[in-house]
Amino acid sequence: MSAPFEERSGVVPCGTPWGRWYQTLEEVFIEVQVPPGTRAKDVSCSLQSRRVALSVCGREVLQGKLFDSTIADEGTWTLEDRKLIRIVLMKTNRDAGNCWTSLLENEYAADPWVQDQMQRKLTLERFQRENPGFDFSGAEISGNYSKGGPDFSSLEK
Repeated sequence: MSAPFEERSGVVPCGTPWGRWYQTLEEVFIEVQVPPGTRAKDVSCSLQSRRVALSVCGREVLQGKLFDSTIADEGTWTLEDRKLIRIVLMKTNRDAGNCWTSLLENEYAADPWVQDQMQRKLTLERFQRENPGFDFSGAEISGNYSKGGPDFSSLEK
């Protein structure tokens, strides 16, 4: 069985002071570097539809209103190797045109080049889903890819 498209094609991360975030058509991933040896009981994480709050050892790391809505009861966080917290949020709007330009409404924005690369990746991911027999993992995209690229849904098959 082959790996999902987003795993084969890599990610387009947006670096932050505490780690990085990136996205696929369906999910937003937040990776937070924490001091080695951190235990789960040292972590406080609140995931709501439009808000996220994370503190480690009583220190606030991340808090604010998300760029767009998520499905609150499908959000998860894990502590990996006692040095990385990974938060996975499920987007409410899961089409290629819904490329988050920042993690929070006014913070952790992707720079223009990273934003462009994120949009290209989501457009390729959309093409992969629409054409499951093709391998787009090494593909490049150019032209009209903003807002998810061209809409071919009205064409006859």
